[in-house]
Amino acid sequence: MQPFVHLHVHSQYSVLDGQASVKALVDKAIANGMRGIALTDHGNMFGIKELTDYVNKKNKDVDGEIKNLKKTIEELKSADAVDQEALSKAKTALKEAESKIFTPIIGCEMYVADNDMTDRSNKKDIGRHLIVLAKNQHGYHNLIKLVSNAWTDGYYYHPRTDKKQLEKYHEDLIVCSACLGGEVPKLITAGHIEEAEKSILWFKKVFGEDYYLELQRHKATVARANQEAYPLQQEVNKVLIEMSKKHNIKLVCTNDVHFVNEEDAEAHDRLICVSTGTFLDDDKRMLYTKQEWMKTQEEMNELFADASCGRIMRIKGFTSDGNGWLELNASRDAMTLKPIAKAQEVIIVIGEQLNRAAIEAHWKEV
Repeated sequence: MQPFVHLHVHSQYSVLDGQASVKALVDKAIANGMRGIALTDHGNMFGIKELTDYVNKKNKDVDGEIKNLKKTIEELKSADAVDQEALSKAKTALKEAESKIFTPIIGCEMYVADNDMTDRSNKKDIGRHLIVLAKNQHGYHNLIKLVSNAWTDGYYYHPRTDKKQLEKYHEDLIVCSACLGGEVPKLITAGHIEEAEKSILWFKKVFGEDYYLELQRHKATVARANQEAYPLQQEVNKVLIEMSKKHNIKLVCTNDVHFVNEEDAEAHDRLICVSTGTFLDDDKRMLYTKQEWMKTQEEMNELFADASCGRIMRIKGFTSDGNGWLELNASRDAMTLKPIAKAQEVIIVIGEQLNRAAIEAHWKEV
């Protein structure tokens, strides 16, 4: 199973559609063995203090263990006769303790205006979604500036930023293309593939390796739910995967989390009625897919079983390109194809946590 961390998460601080408490989200993530969680509320960072305070409380015992182990290691190193066996054990214990640290990832799902964020002439320009995450303290400062300016200068139905602001404060930020409400997905579903590609290249130019194309799969399993989202997501995902290969941009799989557990979907549905001023039996009201719970690592691995090949270190073997046989030898840095006499097709993949089904699917595409 591939380790998984949620990077697209809404809490109760997404007031109109978030039904999850920060503590419940963190508790479930830790119980499931996740190494961290991002908080990406709509247009605001109101929940980050509660997130960091609660995570620090959860990490308190481990932090103490790490501090004691570091002290032990320094004492062992400074001894006249260094006990190498004890030092090795202490270093191993330190590594294990550090792996238990739960990481709060500070972020925001921002609204990006089509034009200048101060322009309020177009009532339809309420902003397209974009997931923005802080890599470090400098990124955190830049994210604060973006979100603050969106409220003070760009507010129009939503707190909006724009591409000039993103370019100005891009350093140490990770950006994901977001849900169907994002700029790139919206262009794809509208059939504007060339415009979507231009947008992707703009984000890659500004954010480089820190720009990710985001895949989501919210297939409704009950009748009274949004049935339209999943086919659109599949349409978008297909193009995003193609663009990922074409422009060497990494993919990230997410679930658009709005509540903690699957059984919370009905309570969340009622929250949407309150926020939109509609009745539960209104056939025309807004519906979510009811797939927006914080899924476990196991559930996310099953949902995207075909998306991750694992950590491939080397591929070797024999294959045919239709014109003749080739000896394949590929590492993470280079690949060679050497013409050979007739052979039997054999491909050996070496790596960690390999997903055979995903590897075979990708191999067929090649």
